Amino acid sequence: MSSTYEAYEYYRRGCELLESRDFRAASVALERAKRLEPNKASILEALGRAYLSSCAYRRAAEEFAAAVELQPTDHYAHFGLGRALERMGDRAGSERHYKLARCFGSTLV
Repeated sequence: MSSTYEAYEYYRRGCELLESRDFRAASVALERAKRLEPNKASILEALGRAYLSSCAYRRAAEEFAAAVELQPTDHYAHFGLGRALERMGDRAGSERHYKLARCFGSTLV
């Protein structure tokens, strides 16, 4: 089995666990996917969602920031980064990323 296929299987499983609101289990599957494919923005974004939903805000911010680095126009990654920063008390940082999310088409903020 190729590492790309294995990463996709972990990613898919992580997304299923996110949908079922099992955020900690989702983060385990998504961390495995990330180890195999560390530069896939979709994996990083999903992992950020899992951490955000688990109240692991610093880890969420790290994953969303990495996703933004890979895909600077990804509105959801900017939104997620803004939300994580807001939860950590960084109002200026969160507002910056919320504005960018809106500029890139987000209707979440």
